[in-house]
Amino acid sequence: VTRSVPISLQSCQCLAWKPRPVGVWPRPGESQHVVAGYSDGTVRVFSVSRTEMELKMHPHAAALTAVTYSTDGEMILSGGKDGIVAVSSPRTGMTIHVLADHKGSPITVLQCTRKQYHELGVEGGELWLAASSDRRVSVWGSDWLQDKCELLDWLSFPAPAGPEGLDSLPPSLAAFCPWEHGVLVYVGFGLQKEALFYSLRKKQVLRKISLPAFATSLSLSPAAPFMALGFSDRLLRLQPCPAGTPQDYAGHDDTVHLCRFAPSGRRLLTASHSAVLVWERRAP
Repeated sequence: VTRSVPISLQSCQCLAWKPRPVGVWPRPGESQHVVAGYSDGTVRVFSVSRTEMELKMHPHAAALTAVTYSTDGEMILSGGKDGIVAVSSPRTGMTIHVLADHKGSPITVLQCTRKQYHELGVEGGELWLAASSDRRVSVWGSDWLQDKCELLDWLSFPAPAGPEGLDSLPPSLAAFCPWEHGVLVYVGFGLQKEALFYSLRKKQVLRKISLPAFATSLSLSPAAPFMALGFSDRLLRLQPCPAGTPQDYAGHDDTVHLCRFAPSGRRLLTASHSAVLVWERRAP
């Protein structure tokens, strides 16, 4: 650890790096930023190089469960334990949108991706999704400069009667597919243990990949058609897509609750209760 940032009496629940604009290299002395969501409903922006908090906003009345930047870094999307999603400007500190479509169920995932203008019939240069613990996923098209945010699709995945309380169920996870535009991948508690590939254009599930158990974490490689999945029995699976022989790895001592590919797709970070591992995918 080369740097640390000031800590708070409130617990940090989630964080995300601010993306750099495409094709723009960092200038000398330019600071990287991270945004963090806290248990008191605040969103805080930190400068890594200056190791200080630069902005604190309070868009939520409940603890934060997910946070991310828009693809251009100009907006912060945050989701709470109560299912409320807020869109805030780190430049002004103002919250410009509050979305209650998932109200009542904790937000598990927020993700943004670039798109072609008018792709999928909505304006703007960005798609983003929100997933919640009740197995619902909403997909939106946005043009932040024009203050537009349009619902594109609403997905609800069936499941059998589960144990009481959502906390005991596997998480609902979704991600845009980097190698297949207009497609998202969903895993979560359901009728079958599987990963679903859903087409936003055709409004239907294109394919399913069987899994050995309900996944507890998910990441899709931005560089190759692979996805990483973590499971509660300490297993990590690297799954070729759309088909192929999966590779299973041991190494964790508890539930693999985080998988995250590096932007190059060559390295994968995974985390469990007491271990953080970095894996390197070698070219065949």
